[in-house]
Amino acid sequence: HVQLVESGGGSVQAGGSLRLSCVASDNAICMAWFRQGPGKEREGVAVIFPPGRYTNYADSVKGRFTISQDNAKNTVYLQMNGLKPEDTAMYYCALGVARCRLSPYDYNYWGQGTQVTVS
Repeated sequence: HVQLVESGGGSVQAGGSLRLSCVASDNAICMAWFRQGPGKEREGVAVIFPPGRYTNYADSVKGRFTISQDNAKNTVYLQMNGLKPEDTAMYYCALGVARCRLSPYDYNYWGQGTQVTVS
């Protein structure tokens, strides 16, 4: 059973930065970050595939967020700079074994989430 454990969330003022981390218990074809704000659907933020090679971002975070991976540690990171109040959400790490789109339907395993609040 694959486990994903996120950390690094918190509260920050607009314009600030946070770095999220996700440790996976297994390797994957693709790893991604999603987020879900209050009353909103879960949306893809960034994906990296295959491990450490290609990346893709939602338009809303391009130029501000960076996804990266440490294969030796089975860890994926999301560096978030220039945070905005609209970035406030629960952020989830996800692991996929086939397609690597920014769609939640492509992912088989999910972490429990880490809250990011921007004021």
